[in-house]
Amino acid sequence: MKTSFIGTLSAVALSGVTVLGLAVSSASAADAGAGTAKKKPAAVNFEGTVALSNCSGSVVKMPNSTDQDPALVMSNGHCLETGFPGPGEVVVDQPSSRSFTLLDADSNDAGTVHATKVSYATMTDTDVSLYEVDATYADIQEKFGVKALELSAERPAQGAAISVVSGYWKKIYSCDVDGFVHELREGEWTWKDSVRYTPDCKTIGGTSGSPVVDEATGKVVAVNNTGNESGERCTDNNPCEVDENGNVTVRKGINYAQQTYQITKCVAAGNKIDLSLEGCTLPKP
Repeated sequence: MKTSFIGTLSAVALSGVTVLGLAVSSASAADAGAGTAKKKPAAVNFEGTVALSNCSGSVVKMPNSTDQDPALVMSNGHCLETGFPGPGEVVVDQPSSRSFTLLDADSNDAGTVHATKVSYATMTDTDVSLYEVDATYADIQEKFGVKALELSAERPAQGAAISVVSGYWKKIYSCDVDGFVHELREGEWTWKDSVRYTPDCKTIGGTSGSPVVDEATGKVVAVNNTGNESGERCTDNNPCEVDENGNVTVRKGINYAQQTYQITKCVAAGNKIDLSLEGCTLPKP
């Protein structure tokens, strides 16, 4: 749960996602590669991202969302104001009055929206929270001039150029999808099919919950959540990789995210979470 991250998350995240928010930024955002495939389009900026009290997040739209639907804010499960959900715990339709600071494309504070409830949150198999807020996408664009980010319904591709956009730190980290992890274990938690970044994304505490944007499409493909801080094996702030045969690999300094395409299969009309939908694989209560 790296600082945002479990790493920071664990200890920071785990010990308190708040630690994540307090971590000191030490890495500067990397520029996109010189090649056309690596070039970061202008679309990858801060518009639609948000800052929480201790983490990052973003206003996200599903492929079937309409402008009149209540907007959703996505972050990590470990960023919940009520604390980390335990292994196997799933939060659905829990009242919330949390506030989120909206950012515009240039990372300026554009305004504030408030949650009405936690629509969904868990740290089992994935690490995500979805808040419903008291404004529609149209309201947010009209009042604050901010457009939501779109969640991709497709898996990210290995080697894809990505940007991790932190609303908390107002910082963008650029790297590639290095690969996918069968199981990522950190302390009590296990996440499945996680995204591993190439070393350029040196995300820190406070970046937890940041949207991971595919630079080619401008769509969100994952949510940033942890990294191995000190080379320990499967401990808080030090996730380890476990393959299909149970072999464990530790990658000190490498950071990770959780894929988000599966969320799109679990959202019905009106942006309502429906875990009974065909194809929905998110953990259920």
